[in-house]
Amino acid sequence: MTRRPKGSIIGIGELKPVRYSTGKTTLSLIAESVRLAIQDAGISKDEVDGLLVGPQVGETPQHVPATVSEYLGIDPAMSNTVDLGGATGPGMIWRAAAAIEAGMCETVVCVLANKNEKGETLRSPNRNPIREFDVPFGASGANTSYALLKRQHMEEYGSTQEEFAHIAYWARNNAQKNPDAIFYGKPAEVEDILASPLISEPLHLLEIVMPVAGGAAVVVTSEENANRGRHKPVYLKGAGEKITHRAVSQAPATNQLPFSYSIPKALEQAQINVTDIDLFSLYDCYTSVVAVTLESAGLCKPGEFGSFVKNHTFGHDGDFPLNTHGGQLGFGQADLAGGMSHVIEAVHQLRGEADQRQIKDANLSLVTGNGATLSETTALVLGGEK
Repeated sequence: MTRRPKGSIIGIGELKPVRYSTGKTTLSLIAESVRLAIQDAGISKDEVDGLLVGPQVGETPQHVPATVSEYLGIDPAMSNTVDLGGATGPGMIWRAAAAIEAGMCETVVCVLANKNEKGETLRSPNRNPIREFDVPFGASGANTSYALLKRQHMEEYGSTQEEFAHIAYWARNNAQKNPDAIFYGKPAEVEDILASPLISEPLHLLEIVMPVAGGAAVVVTSEENANRGRHKPVYLKGAGEKITHRAVSQAPATNQLPFSYSIPKALEQAQINVTDIDLFSLYDCYTSVVAVTLESAGLCKPGEFGSFVKNHTFGHDGDFPLNTHGGQLGFGQADLAGGMSHVIEAVHQLRGEADQRQIKDANLSLVTGNGATLSETTALVLGGEK
């Protein structure tokens, strides 16, 4: 059995998502998220001696940790960028704990933010397998790539549009318990999801995350200092990570995608079974990602997620609480900060402070992150007890 890095989460900060930012920079969103996390932790800014940031800060193409440190007014003893796409948020947590255990620092702030503007264009490098094998055949962008993976699942296993739509339905349903969610007050039935436009067949509009502006930050410290914060600490119990490919044309078989490694590894480190989990906080940029994650976690056999979602209830008071904050499909995706929202919801639940969506006696959460096209994956087990 592999040894797990030990650490505890003592502070969280998250901005309410908005469709577009107005008059704000990515750096300002980062600063506000960090301020909220430090305030929540009940520590001073001077106590932060570690910094983990994402690779995308619009105001600088390089030297990102130095730029962010300068803007925040801190001088960390350990800093780095984490570039795992949607898995970046969870990936930061175990890296922070590992750096603390290595004696490089004592208290790390992990932060991601996105300034969503109309007309922004993302550019890819000119030479890589995506440009050679995917783009020439029309597989350009996330929607098309994830549509191909959904179609593959449907062809291999006979999964149906209605089965995928149930995942989006529960995301919207759970968002109605979260006033900060972008779709709060806007539920969607299965019929609504199936009636929404096909964006990249077989993906419907309401199966795809809405990009928003926002940010999120988490403070990680040593287990020895866990009780110095203002709130009940949340402990890292296990972590797993796996990358298998980048371009969808290079993806392995549906039942061998990287979550099938990273989730069991996190559970093994935590010395628990998947049935011990109280909250599943699963990355959900598309409904197909949740479907594959459920199967990879061993909750159902490959190809059987459809019957699983129809036979369980995913609300906070259901038999299988899943993305109780609405997930990214209901809460919104602030670029890479969208993945961090799953960490923050787990902390809310394990602290017992999720208000009207609180899970009774929540003690263990599985958090996942996914980058590229089900390529880069991270899984964490977080616990309310050491």
